[in-house]
Order: sequence, then C-alpha cells, then structure tokens
Amino acid sequence: MLYYIKKYPISLLVILVVIYLSFFYPPSIGGIQIPHLDKLVHFCMYFGVSAMLWLEFLCSHQWPLPAARAWIGACLCPILFSGAVEILQEYATDYRGGEWMDFAANSLGALTASLLAWYIVAPWFGRKYRGQAAQS
Repeated sequence: MLYYIKKYPISLLVILVVIYLSFFYPPSIGGIQIPHLDKLVHFCMYFGVSAMLWLEFLCSHQWPLPAARAWIGACLCPILFSGAVEILQEYATDYRGGEWMDFAANSLGALTASLLAWYIVAPWFGRKYRGQAAQS
C-alpha cells in the first residue's frame, strides 16, 4: 500500500476529492438551472482521475510501457470505481441517487482521458525518453 502512496500521491488525493464530492450533501444553488451540469461535472471528475493516473503512471514507469497495466489501472479501474460509487449513492444514501447517465458520463470522462493520454501524451513521453537514452 505504501508503494502506491509513494508512486501515485496526487492521484490518490484526486480520488479522495472525488469520493468527497460524490457523498457530501450538495448545497442548493437557488433558481439557477443549467441543463446537464451534473453530467459535465461527472465527466470532469473522472477525466481528472484518469488523466492524473495516466500522468503519474507515465512519469514513474520505464519504457517500453506495460500497456495492459496502464489501461487497466488508468481506464478500467476508474470506470469500475465510478460504478461502485453510483451503486453506493443509490443504496447507501438518502440524499443521492445513482444514475446510469452519471455512470455513462463517468465512463466517457475516463475513456477520453485515457485515449488522449495514450495517443498524445504517451508518445511525447516516449520521444523524451528516447532522447534521454540517446544522450546517455
């Protein structure tokens, strides 16, 4: 456990913030109604979780990357985690309800961050790594 705390400290902090945001009693914002704002918030929360996991994974692992571990840890785990949170919101709280569309927004956020990380950020890290290896 200490290994993960040392290797992924910011990711764990972001996950704790998501847990807090998922279970605190939300305040009323008055008469302001923004359609689907909660879905955007769900997308952003899990985009942030997945993006931070990818970033810390890319920074802490040697190249070539273990791709399967990366996709499981930074994409599949946040999606499964979001499903568990939605189930807990539905059955463990009186003031929150789990929704399929929230789960879809969570999954889309994690998947979007993963695709961006794999196809844009990881190649950049790879070039940086190959450049350092050539200089050595």
